[in-house]
Amino acid sequence: MAKKKSIFVKGKEISILNEKDGDFISLTDMLQAKNGDFFISDWLRNRNTVEFLGIWESVYNPNFNYGEFAIIKSQAGLNSYKISVKEWALKTNAIGLRAKAGRYGGTYAHADIAFEFGMWISAEFKIYLIKEFKRLKEDENSRLNLEWNLQRTLSKINYKIHTDAIKENIIPNLISKTQISFTYSNETDLLNVALFGITAKDWKKENPKSKGNMRDDASIEQLVVLSNMESINALLIEQGLTPKDRLIQLNKVAITQMKSLLENNSFKKISS
Repeated sequence: MAKKKSIFVKGKEISILNEKDGDFISLTDMLQAKNGDFFISDWLRNRNTVEFLGIWESVYNPNFNYGEFAIIKSQAGLNSYKISVKEWALKTNAIGLRAKAGRYGGTYAHADIAFEFGMWISAEFKIYLIKEFKRLKEDENSRLNLEWNLQRTLSKINYKIHTDAIKENIIPNLISKTQISFTYSNETDLLNVALFGITAKDWKKENPKSKGNMRDDASIEQLVVLSNMESINALLIEQGLTPKDRLIQLNKVAITQMKSLLENNSFKKISS
């Protein structure tokens, strides 16, 4: 499904759809910046426009219909010639221009083509369009790099957790016999007791002024461990362990992993 984003060019909001085959900019939105009556069909009937679109399609579209393109090109520029975006796409199998209906309705063009169309608005508009589009892509790349670095750091942390788990032989049992023997109403509370030592209901009683729940107030280390525990608990359920035995095992996991995380310098950097 296409993702919609926006940029502002000369005070006009321009929609951008991120499709599987590239970024498509709304020509319909761009027209708002044009003084006087001007239509996309006017631009599309120009011979230079048709030649540019044909070259672009020949580079990026292996299914481009050159036969139909030749007919359109021969007619382009004539006073009697007129073609819509929908007709252009239908006749030539073009992929660079798209007429969309529904939620994101309007005429969209691949970024390369939209920049060319921007010149028909004005040279100044084209320059600012390219500038804002580049800024958007730089912001996206920065976020992707941040996410990638976070994932890489978490992977290193999880690796250390597993290697430390091998070294650990004696795990202190911090949950009481009463907690072990108690029947919990759901798996969520089982995990809560294993990690936090308390059920969600009891935590709420102790923190009546809190707007959230115990997990909202959890540290990043606790949330990482909790995520790992959920996966481990699923495996323990498949193995047929009783809730009592799972609670004991999960509590040991929580203790071991929390120790590992709190001692890990890499994790301290991203959580501080």
